[in-house]
Amino acid sequence: MGSTSHNNNNRFYVGVMVIVAVVASTMVGSCEGNFNQEFDLTWGGNRAKIFGGGQLLSLSLDRVSGSGFQSKREYLFGRIDMQLKLVAGNSAGTVTAYYLSSQGPTHDEIDFEFLGNLSGDPYTLHTNIFTQGKGDREQQFHLWFDPTKNFHTYSVIWKPQHIIFLVDNIPIRVFKNAESMGVPFPKNQPMRIYSSLWNADDWATRGGLVKTDWAKAPFTAYYRNFRATQFSSASLRPSTRSSEWQASDIDAIGRRRLRWVQKYFMIYNYCSDFKRFPQGLPAECRSRF
Repeated sequence: MGSTSHNNNNRFYVGVMVIVAVVASTMVGSCEGNFNQEFDLTWGGNRAKIFGGGQLLSLSLDRVSGSGFQSKREYLFGRIDMQLKLVAGNSAGTVTAYYLSSQGPTHDEIDFEFLGNLSGDPYTLHTNIFTQGKGDREQQFHLWFDPTKNFHTYSVIWKPQHIIFLVDNIPIRVFKNAESMGVPFPKNQPMRIYSSLWNADDWATRGGLVKTDWAKAPFTAYYRNFRATQFSSASLRPSTRSSEWQASDIDAIGRRRLRWVQKYFMIYNYCSDFKRFPQGLPAECRSRF
């Protein structure tokens, strides 16, 4: 699905440079991260490194271990931006996870996971949302660029009304608050930011058919330009008009781009998987953006 009509897609991509209008008045403060100040290296020994005066971070994976880090702070609503450059070359079997999560059996979680592939084949961007310990809300995408050549920005906008996933400021997924339909929504549990690079060759690439080539190790991903933005209390209050909160985070061009990504680059959507849900699709699938 992601390989069709690329010439038209790329012309459209180049032609529209300003994609998402985030209203400045909704933001009241931000921290631009020095990794030494904002994050702890939590596992993997010296496979996780902070360098460049705290401006760069790398995670590595070898046959012995992967590595990971987490934020010192917890967040409840806001916008999180991080630039990543993913494992280059033959990354089959590896997973680079970048997500927000609370703790415990009823945890909430907002996931980006990048599933590696053989050289020349596209990464799969796997997204998921857990509410009160339950996930199973996967959407997967191929990207319209090579995420190993340069840094690209992966963002989450998290408000009580919705969660928006963005890539280079282009919205790729919107998960609306559907509590009125009985669907829990992450709005009460503060979350930390986590990232890890690990071996998952039992499932990550072609369902586990392609294994990690340890001769290519170590595998390394790089991070920079972390930013956490807090929203004003006014922007977090629910509006009586659904179009009002939509327009505050995604303008008309952004909605057009969202449809473009989902049409040409989405490769799996749980809301279209009738075989998986023979008794009927989850309730939130009737609440589209």
